[in-house]
Amino acid sequence: MNWILLIIAGLFEVGFTTCLKLSNNFSNLKWTSGFLISVLLSFYFLNKATETLPLGTAYAVWTGIGAVGTVIVGIIYFNEPANFWRMFFIATLIASILGLKFFAGSSH
Repeated sequence: MNWILLIIAGLFEVGFTTCLKLSNNFSNLKWTSGFLISVLLSFYFLNKATETLPLGTAYAVWTGIGAVGTVIVGIIYFNEPANFWRMFFIATLIASILGLKFFAGSSH
């Protein structure tokens, strides 16, 4: 369950970074509200996940999910580049996230 909470936290991180871009420097109330809600939920679920997961592992996976998800959103919705090297390093980051998940020790 703790890994599911961590994945949810990471997805809300993608939400808050996307809303941050769309908020137009916090001048758009709808996207600013989405940003604030996503930040609160992301940190809430991250906090819940760190009750049972090692803090360093949880933080690395949370930021990794956020980074990969934000790059994917950027490519799909904001026409950011998807060249070979960018995709190569995103794949490396995904492999690192999976490695942390599968080889993380228990905190208890």
